[in-house]
Amino acid sequence: MSRWKQGVCVGVCLFAAFIGLAAQVTSQSGDEARHGKLELTSGLGRKLYSLPDDESVIAARKSLAADPKSVERVLQLSKAEAGRRQYREAVATSTAGLAFAPNSADLYMERGHRELGLREFKAAMNDLQQATRLAPEMLDAYYHLGLAHYFLGEFDEAAVSFDKARALAKSNDSLIDCANWLYVSLRRAGKEDEAALVLIRITPEVKNTEPHLYFYLRLLRFYQGQLTAEAVLPPPPAAPDDLEGELAFDTVSYGVGNWDLYHHNRPEAVSLFRNVVKGEAWNAWGFIGSEMDLLRGEK
Repeated sequence: MSRWKQGVCVGVCLFAAFIGLAAQVTSQSGDEARHGKLELTSGLGRKLYSLPDDESVIAARKSLAADPKSVERVLQLSKAEAGRRQYREAVATSTAGLAFAPNSADLYMERGHRELGLREFKAAMNDLQQATRLAPEMLDAYYHLGLAHYFLGEFDEAAVSFDKARALAKSNDSLIDCANWLYVSLRRAGKEDEAALVLIRITPEVKNTEPHLYFYLRLLRFYQGQLTAEAVLPPPPAAPDDLEGELAFDTVSYGVGNWDLYHHNRPEAVSLFRNVVKGEAWNAWGFIGSEMDLLRGEK
């Protein structure tokens, strides 16, 4: 069955649920009972699971059932599901929304975002390109399109997308985020001089507002030579539910591992990447990047 037909089928089923049909409860056993549904098996052979519903998912589902043709409520549910690593569910939710709002750039952007987490990079690329066509000023669409190219090893194309995203940046947070990925894309493309120019805009006055962008800012300072690898690397997460700790660990470990790759120290890079993919935050960009680089190294 084609992906389009699958999306239509999923959309029909979801809308039946939205208008009030009782959700079917399926029995779970083994790993699924402990974690949640199986979302995918990684290229490294690891089974990756979602987390069970929380109040935000339950509330968003009820909200959408009350107004099933609200794009805003579709997005709310998809993002709540993604917050529980329910990425297949989030893709299905966005697909249902696109059935009645086929020109919504936000829904294409949301679905593409979640397809990246499922390692469906080509599908994500198609959705994100459509988002850029519908909304040429949407920074997030170019940013996530850059990630799709990057994870496929298309580093030149990734740099083009991240550069477009950076040109749309209206805040230091967006500048930091885009600059990090533009820099690493150019380095992986072998364009060291162009990458060095990216760092010029990261002056001492550039500060983050969003907490998680502190990790990217510190990486940029590391690339500038202001911090050592030892200084920038955070400790491993304190526990499996230490989400913020794992995000910092994955983000920075992947960035430093990348640096090792540029400098022909693959064994150290592989060690860092392997530590990242032991974690639980399989939807984090640092986790996906580590996974893809480990897979490329095995070919």
